[in-house]
Amino acid sequence: MPGAVAKLFVVVAAAILNQPSLFPQENVTVVEQDEELMRRMREHAERLERERVKLEAELPPPDEVGQWEEAYSWYFWGTVSFLVFFAIEMCGAETAGSDVGVPEDDEALPSAAVVLDKDVLSYFCDKRAHVSSRDTARVREFVEGFADDLLESLRSLSDRRTVAEVGDFVGIGSAFESRQTRKPPTCDLLVPLSPPEPLDFRVGLWCEASSRAPPDRRGCGTVRVSALGDACPCASVDSGEDVLCLLHGKSDAAPVGDLRETPPLLAKDGVMKWFQESLTQAWGRISHKYDFQVTFRRLDAPGALKIRFPSGKAVMVNVIPAVRLADTDAYLVSHFPSARDGPPDPFWPLSLAVYERDLLKHLSKLLPPHPCHLNCLQVVTFLQRKQTALTGENALSDYHWKTVLLHILLLRPASEWTADRTEARLRDVLDFMHGSLREKRLRHALIGNGRAPPELRLPESILKAEPVNLFRDLVLKRDLHAATVRHVQEMSRNAAAILQEYSPLSSGGRLDC
Repeated sequence: MPGAVAKLFVVVAAAILNQPSLFPQENVTVVEQDEELMRRMREHAERLERERVKLEAELPPPDEVGQWEEAYSWYFWGTVSFLVFFAIEMCGAETAGSDVGVPEDDEALPSAAVVLDKDVLSYFCDKRAHVSSRDTARVREFVEGFADDLLESLRSLSDRRTVAEVGDFVGIGSAFESRQTRKPPTCDLLVPLSPPEPLDFRVGLWCEASSRAPPDRRGCGTVRVSALGDACPCASVDSGEDVLCLLHGKSDAAPVGDLRETPPLLAKDGVMKWFQESLTQAWGRISHKYDFQVTFRRLDAPGALKIRFPSGKAVMVNVIPAVRLADTDAYLVSHFPSARDGPPDPFWPLSLAVYERDLLKHLSKLLPPHPCHLNCLQVVTFLQRKQTALTGENALSDYHWKTVLLHILLLRPASEWTADRTEARLRDVLDFMHGSLREKRLRHALIGNGRAPPELRLPESILKAEPVNLFRDLVLKRDLHAATVRHVQEMSRNAAAILQEYSPLSSGGRLDC
């Protein structure tokens, strides 16, 4: 009997040591947690049964009274073990579903290892953290005029019966959120594509019941192309003409979508290739009107343009093909400009950049005069770039830092964003990022976030979706995760020295950014 009890306690201990709250299983949704819980419970029951059989084989044959006592003892301790395991697992599931790195109050938020001189920080925010609003407005005005001319040239090249129709661009990103920090300045433009008649686009998101997207494609969608008539419009085009058909591909040779699907799925790679070629031809038709050069910066990213003026100054423009979700400001995009790589065909990543832009505008109206939220983002993205030059490759982009800021903006009271609290809020941002990297989980700021203001009018499917983890790739890429953790640690330690270098109080006196 003592041996049986001892072995039963070993089973209980194993249940405790294997429970997720002690050793978290990263990036699992509630559904995955439930399935994992049931699987572990079944394994636990099977272990109990194997242990019972083993004990019966080891113990000598008991008398009738001893047999009842042994059986009663086994089932009693087995039940206790099972209940302990079940309780621990349920607590672990609740813990795993809570926010990671989210500062609910000052006591719950440990201070980051960064101490900044307030005078230096104030000077940097006032003079060096951002491009002046006048310069930003001038760049936006130029880019908008250039993009209008370029897209109009592209439309004139297109046979609207056979290729996607190109809509008016939508400005997103830092240049349209009053937080431009990069030099040279960068403007991101979404270009909606729509099908010509008689074709139709049907967008499906991963979070919809009809979706067949695998778990690692959360945050993505597919675009189905269907013909409303009997014949495909490309049949009316001369066979020698170089066109892209959304159903059959270029010159009817390479399918844009998977033709085994009914209706077929729109292939992202085919659209990107067509868009790149079309922009090149469109620029060739209007280049004589301008005295600057336009080059394509990346072959794998359509519309990644660099405009260089005779003076040597430059402007970066990302023209991104996208498919709009009907009656919303959400888009499926070909790629994110800051992404290292994107999902494979036929999956298109979801962009809520327009809603994020509107969220910043909405929150700015609620904050005190001259709030510090944009200064925090400008400072931390500046530090990110400077530290990257020292530390090297890491997984972070400006978008990750913006996501962290949006989370904290939705949590912190408006009164805590006054100009004199820049240092404290900057520590919040760094602390949040430290916690997110430690847990390998940074949730999208709007997907499945119940704190999103109703004024944004987010689609219901987005609001009710499971949160999407922007750090999911770091779970498997251990080397990249370790490098990113070191990067943020070094960035926190070097923050004061980096900002001091660009202060008039610095020994070198260097003021250029």
